[in-house]
Amino acid sequence: MALQYSFKRFEKKYFLTQTQYQILLEQMRLHMKEDVYGQYTICNIYYDTDDWRLIRASIEKPVYKEKLRVRSYGTPRNGDKVFIELKKKFEGVVYKRRITAPVEQVEPYLAGRLALENTGQIGKEIEYFQNFYHSRPRVYLSYDRAAFAGIDDPGMRITFDTNLRWRDHEVDLRAGNDGELLIPEDRVLMEIKTAGGYPLWLSRLLADICAFSNSFSKIGTCYTKFIIEKNKEARFSA
Repeated sequence: MALQYSFKRFEKKYFLTQTQYQILLEQMRLHMKEDVYGQYTICNIYYDTDDWRLIRASIEKPVYKEKLRVRSYGTPRNGDKVFIELKKKFEGVVYKRRITAPVEQVEPYLAGRLALENTGQIGKEIEYFQNFYHSRPRVYLSYDRAAFAGIDDPGMRITFDTNLRWRDHEVDLRAGNDGELLIPEDRVLMEIKTAGGYPLWLSRLLADICAFSNSFSKIGTCYTKFIIEKNKEARFSA
């Protein structure tokens, strides 16, 4: 049976120096605690069309955008369940629609060669997306995450991602989590995820360390910083 999940929230990103990161970790402990998973590695496969239609549309910052990715926590083996996730963003609000499936069934399912049972409405949305875009695995992207949840408001989460890395070969979650660095290794990507506004303590703390939100997409940066140039070099050498 494929489990189904749905999320709706606001997400903001910040780049931190190591100094800002350490100050923030120390000061936020009165209000936040490590979530049930603590520290872990997130692994993703991003799907796109042959001409990169989805990411090209996304970096133009439209009012509405969507992407399809497959996610695991750590490197899975055959039989392990992973998430097939349709992520949508409309007017700043992020909506995630997920189902689970054994890792070895994901690619044939998304290619239309295999049916999964009990995927419900979310499965129908994913299948409609694939029938429209015919996307395929294009990029592997992973990072190491430390995650915290609010003590008084468990729905508020703050995550810190480091060692962001990518590859466009062996685009398979089972192939290990190595890759080229996406951003300098001394930088920390913080994401604040809430159902609404920030608590006062957090707003003050961000102001104290001079942390300002950034418009940043992991897959968008990967495409604009590396893949476009790589495609140019391939054309010139052909």
